[in-house]
Amino acid sequence: MSISKPLKKSYKQNRSRKNDWRLFLRLVPYATNYKQLLATSMLLLVPVAVANAVQPLIVGQVIALVRKEPSTYDFLSTNPEQGLLILQILLLTTVVIKLVLTGFQGYLVQKVGQNITADIRKDLFHHVTSLAVRFFDKTPVGKLITRLTSDVEVLGDVFATGAVGIFSDIFSTLVIIGFMFYTQWQLALLLLFLLFPVSALITYFQQQFRKANYKVREELSALNSQLQENITGINVVQLFRRERFNAQLFEKTNHRYVKEVDTTIFHDSAVSATLEWIALVAIAGVLLVAGWLILGDNLTVGILSSFILYAQRLFDPLRQFAEKFTIIQAGFTAIERVTDILDEPIEIRDKANPRYSLTNSFEFGYIDEIVDNLENIDDKIDPTKLGEIRFEEVWFAYKDDDYVIKNLDFTINPGEKIALVGPTGAGKSTVIRLLCRLYEPSKGRILVDGIDIKEIPQAELRRYLAVILQEGFLFAGDVKSNITLGDNYTFEEIREAAQSTNVEEFIEQLPQGYNSALRERGTNISSGEKQLLAFARAAIRNPQILVLDEATANLDVATEAKIQKSLNQLLQQRTAIIIAHRLSTIRNVNRIFVLKRGELIEQGSHEQLLEQGGLYATLHNLQMLNR
Repeated sequence: MSISKPLKKSYKQNRSRKNDWRLFLRLVPYATNYKQLLATSMLLLVPVAVANAVQPLIVGQVIALVRKEPSTYDFLSTNPEQGLLILQILLLTTVVIKLVLTGFQGYLVQKVGQNITADIRKDLFHHVTSLAVRFFDKTPVGKLITRLTSDVEVLGDVFATGAVGIFSDIFSTLVIIGFMFYTQWQLALLLLFLLFPVSALITYFQQQFRKANYKVREELSALNSQLQENITGINVVQLFRRERFNAQLFEKTNHRYVKEVDTTIFHDSAVSATLEWIALVAIAGVLLVAGWLILGDNLTVGILSSFILYAQRLFDPLRQFAEKFTIIQAGFTAIERVTDILDEPIEIRDKANPRYSLTNSFEFGYIDEIVDNLENIDDKIDPTKLGEIRFEEVWFAYKDDDYVIKNLDFTINPGEKIALVGPTGAGKSTVIRLLCRLYEPSKGRILVDGIDIKEIPQAELRRYLAVILQEGFLFAGDVKSNITLGDNYTFEEIREAAQSTNVEEFIEQLPQGYNSALRERGTNISSGEKQLLAFARAAIRNPQILVLDEATANLDVATEAKIQKSLNQLLQQRTAIIIAHRLSTIRNVNRIFVLKRGELIEQGSHEQLLEQGGLYATLHNLQMLNR
């Protein structure tokens, strides 16, 4: 389906909301970090522009000297041979200055551009990873990747090739115009007059290019999204033989992308063609007017030669200006798209001066001591009992008022083992996400040890509780780094965590043990082995609250039995929330919470709920019948 209409609407909205200069000013703070490099590159423009503008004048003087024309400077005409030598040395000097300084100046601006690109990419990555999970629920991964890579890369060119380059071209043009008026003002006026239609045409084509380039970036995002989706879901694609169908969808998106790219090429080429045509008209006009002046003895051949070269050189920076202005326009599109991400509000933030600090200091299996740096604890909190969880009239909706959690009100006592059960979509995983503060409740509040979790820094909250998901996610790296996840743990602590969860035997069977390399998402080990590492990852952090979200679902019976003993040890003296669909695995918990459509409808022990004959009893009996 074509997306041209939504794109046009989006583009107009963006244009009305943000003008080009405001977009450009968003990059200025990044450029100020490299003021010295930018200032040096700007200063180098002066000798480069002067050397470039002097060369046609020197060539004109050579011709005038050879022809013995009255326009020859007096100090050259007294000794023609010496004068020619002087002019040759001057011409060679200007060529050397232009070549050396242009190369060095280009290196400086490219360096600044790459540094700015790196800074923007760093800030954008930090901002994206700080956004709430809600943002990622509605944003395709491929679009984010496009903005983090392709769009950011374009921004570097805005400064390196665009802004500084345009300033260079404008400065060169002004210097050339100054030399032209110094040499012959009538011909200078003629060339200057031609700049007005050129400027109007360039402005028009660049506006059209900007619109087309915005569509190109959107189509590229769609292209990357489809590519990422097919690579991630390659198993489903091949198992259900969707290769041809998905290829057709990709071909349609690719066709739209190529079509929009062709549009940008057309407008870019139109600028170049227009400049070439007007440059020829300018040279023809100079020859026509100059011929009339020469016939009237008001102009010499030397000055005419200088002006023909000036006409060519006047349009060279204009051509470069047009090319760089195209880069600027593409950069403005990229800035719009990148700033849309940077302007995305961070929904879940730590308070500037958090009132509380929770830090646990206990060994595996029991509380060793209460940390001395618990700050400003309310009198109602008993510091000898940690791990209490309280939901107070909590409501939550992913969008608008479509609540998936409704008026949850319960307390989990320190050290208590609670199971969450219910049919699919009951809200079990949402409860965990709210507790971990991946989402904020729409109404109500959640307290840990009597403290609202909004008052606790996120880093401390997530050290205080550990979550083991149904599918353990592994990063590319070795086994050690996937257990520590960047935190500073000694090898002895890593090994102790692996031993306590019976994971060490599996690790030692790997080729390099703890140093064994794991591929992205751990594709070179089994799902069960990935889950074992997830247990070690949780154990090393020694949490006070442990959450198991179908944590043993991917383990075979033998492996599950193997770690059950270590899991029981890990759960001692800790508050635990267990999500399990196999009701036989949660018989020994203290209480079972039964959820249905986001509401807590039953709670009690396994035996109590069976006696009630409610939803839990129905689910349990169905599982028993299936067995």
